[in-house]
Amino acid sequence: MTGAALAALLGRHGFDCFAGVPCSLIEGVIGALERDPRAPWIAAAREDAAVGLAGGAWFGGRRPAVLMQNSGLGTSLNALASFSLMYGLPVLLLVTWRGFGGKDAPEHILTGAITPSLLDLLGIPHRTLARDSVDAQLDWARRDMDARMSPVALLLPPGVLETGGEAGAGAAPSARNDTRSGTVPAPVPEEDRELAPVISRREAIAAAVKQLDDEPVIHANGYVCRESFSVADRPQNFYMLGSMGLASAIGLGLALARPGRRTVVFDGDGNLLMSLGIVGTVASLRPANLVHVVFDNEVYGSTGNQASPSRHVRLDRLARAAGYRTVAAVTGPDEIAAAVRAARADAGPHFVLAKVTTEEAEVPRIPHTPRAIRDRFRKAVERP
Repeated sequence: MTGAALAALLGRHGFDCFAGVPCSLIEGVIGALERDPRAPWIAAAREDAAVGLAGGAWFGGRRPAVLMQNSGLGTSLNALASFSLMYGLPVLLLVTWRGFGGKDAPEHILTGAITPSLLDLLGIPHRTLARDSVDAQLDWARRDMDARMSPVALLLPPGVLETGGEAGAGAAPSARNDTRSGTVPAPVPEEDRELAPVISRREAIAAAVKQLDDEPVIHANGYVCRESFSVADRPQNFYMLGSMGLASAIGLGLALARPGRRTVVFDGDGNLLMSLGIVGTVASLRPANLVHVVFDNEVYGSTGNQASPSRHVRLDRLARAAGYRTVAAVTGPDEIAAAVRAARADAGPHFVLAKVTTEEAEVPRIPHTPRAIRDRFRKAVERP
């Protein structure tokens, strides 16, 4: 079977959004997906980011699949455990099985030996693809993930797909996913002014929320969630209770799945630094409907105020260098409100860095269960 044939079968079984990190065993699959505008392929910087992208796409009404090498299972363990499994999010994991049968390069042997056990430990149902059972196994995967509301995996050992000669056409994903209109403005000159925080993160969140209407907001885990909940608990709020660093990927997946609706991400400096590759992914795909707000207090507040690298690295400058359409660095409540208001009024992607103090409000934990958060959020996103 060719990779193009497998890509066609995936589409026939209703899979319509794909994210992942390439492997030579599926170069033909990815090449076919790159050439097919009906089923977007999102090249993720890391496998855990691909899991986040898939979750966001599911919230937007897609049936997603994540493509990865089995080494990527290790990278994805936390995202799968405290996001996909905890919230109950259906996704197909198409995992190439390097090190199968103990035959491969040395770096693949151990991972190859433990791959099924990793999935068993996570409680993710899995089957192994064979040339004569691909269609039947895809049918099982689709039915099982939808019925269980949970991830399933198909392991792809060497020899099932033809390899070589099916590489991607090199199509730039940004050309397919860019929904902006008009001419891209010249880069904004970098500001050299020091950013002295004057308000707390909760006050900054309150200033931002006042500018929103019914936009879905993906929240980074920790106090960003809890303080936003205390400001205004909305059905349109997705509270990331688990995986640190995943909020921006979830938001990007949702923005791409629902291009007609603006998506907002409330992020933290530690969260963004943990998954910094997403900045390049956002900039390359250029979703016009994404507003990325980072509340930067320069510490890891939930664990004792240890210093974050952001006290030495300006995150807005990284976003500008990557290619976000607009970038703003703000401190006071009026500046924050103006930046969010401007982002809502124009095509993005937009990046807003809000420098805030280290003060943390006394706020309760999120009382909603993960499944309740999932259900009310998806219902809110489905509304026109």
